Amino acid sequence: MKVTELVTSFAKPIVEEKGCSLWDVEYVREGSERFLRLYIDKPGGISIDDCEAVARAVDPILDEKDPIAESYHFEVCSAGLERALKRPSDFEQFMGSPILIKLYRPRNGLKEIPCILRGYQEGRITVEAGKETITFEKSEVALTRLRVEF
Repeated sequence: MKVTELVTSFAKPIVEEKGCSLWDVEYVREGSERFLRLYIDKPGGISIDDCEAVARAVDPILDEKDPIAESYHFEVCSAGLERALKRPSDFEQFMGSPILIKLYRPRNGLKEIPCILRGYQEGRITVEAGKETITFEKSEVALTRLRVEF
């Protein structure tokens, strides 16, 4: 089992007990450092107190279960307004929302396309960009995230 799956399995009930939902778990290397991050969410938004409460509750369980052999930094963060969409449920939840698609290779000269999410099926993302409807294959898309419009 991957580190992120293992951490999700024991962190999710703790996060929910604190009145939040677990949006994502990330285990990444940044330079010479490793980071384990829990991204949390709740209606009305996340406060620093929410992050602190979840961190204090999850930290002793991480020490007990010891899912990561090397040293790492543990952080609890808000999922954010411009969060990445990764799972089918993420796409379903934000159907009709403004998003930004980042592509591996340019399409019509663009690698980043601001658009509206119109469909998601088996990894294919359908969007409305201007007056055009476009479907992207999973293999074309490097990142899909929500886009805040002011």
